Amino acid sequence: MKVDVQSLGTFNRLAHEGAEQATQSLCQMTGLDAVVDVTKITLVDRADVGEQLADGEYVGVQFAFDGELAGDTVLVFDQAGSETIVESLVPGGSDDEAMARSSVEEIGNIMMSGFIDGWADFLETTIEHSPPEYVAGDGSAMLPDPPEDAERDQVFVFKSEIEWVGESVSFYIYMFPEYDPLADVMAKTGDTEDDAIPIDKLEVFNEMTKDGTQQAAANVEMMTGIETEAEVTRLSFAPIEDVPKQVGTDTYVGTVVEFTGIPSGFLLVLFDEASAVHIAEAMMPVEMDADELTDQHKAAIEELGNIMTSGFVDGWANVLQTSVEHTPPRLVHDMGRAVVDPLAAQVGQHQEHAFIIDSEMRTDDIAFGAEIHALPNETELRQALDELLVERADETEADVETIF
Repeated sequence: MKVDVQSLGTFNRLAHEGAEQATQSLCQMTGLDAVVDVTKITLVDRADVGEQLADGEYVGVQFAFDGELAGDTVLVFDQAGSETIVESLVPGGSDDEAMARSSVEEIGNIMMSGFIDGWADFLETTIEHSPPEYVAGDGSAMLPDPPEDAERDQVFVFKSEIEWVGESVSFYIYMFPEYDPLADVMAKTGDTEDDAIPIDKLEVFNEMTKDGTQQAAANVEMMTGIETEAEVTRLSFAPIEDVPKQVGTDTYVGTVVEFTGIPSGFLLVLFDEASAVHIAEAMMPVEMDADELTDQHKAAIEELGNIMTSGFVDGWANVLQTSVEHTPPRLVHDMGRAVVDPLAAQVGQHQEHAFIIDSEMRTDDIAFGAEIHALPNETELRQALDELLVERADETEADVETIF
């Protein structure tokens, strides 16, 4: 299977429009004001799907759909969001478990029917879907089990995040298309062979990016003595104007570098503020009394960001058998979207869509979390992948020595 930028862009727009239609149905029924914040297509390890839902309790509905496109969709509300919806439909209904469940099923059925019908209209076909199945629990409980005959470790996930206007409440639409029907539909929608990228190469590159993240985590452990693991690595595709939304509105401390070569682009190493303090103090020879970031903390973060970037980019260069250089790290301390926005604007001078490479690292020793975000030039990334001599991702252990 090959995908091209045109078909990915078409499918991303279609998923976004479907989410908007579903959101309009919600607003009409409840009187609430909500908007689609971001939609993206992600290639991710099957085991890491839904990691954003891991630390909370949710309710929602699942649907199976079948036809020219087949798979599962899930509408997910966090607990606060579901109570808001139920109260808007039936005042006092959130106190009645049966009433609350019925309300979620009702609105989920209307929203997701519109979402799936939008895909059917675009494909000029009929897509049938099952009755809504109510689901509740944490991330693993909210998402469908993978098909028993699934041969691939990585899956495509279409995800839209919807926000209440003026409220810190979100809900999500996940779509999990089956591989073969998706491949057939993408082949019909794309007609630019020069832009086509074999999925096998994207999968192997995703695995190799994970290796780079693991090397960055090893560098953290070397400098701090704190055992650190790479947790999630994913390759996403989104319109360039949506790229800053991938990082969110939390405040981060970290570094930004520009890398040059094939491909070129930007790489960010970001820590939440508490993690930045903890990890910086672990690098210092003396104990710090301050709970807030000082110049010493920032200097340590800048040094650590440089070492992590080198590990990540060096691994990337080894995989692509190319030379990738990077500038000295620039310290950043700001809201995530504010950090990414000027970088996306610069990349957007040459492209309408972007591949975003995201990795996360965690440790159980202290409160510590780090994210690595790479924003490569899309044309140059395709050029680099052309050099990746892999027949099929599932026929290789993704070892650098065996794929060239």
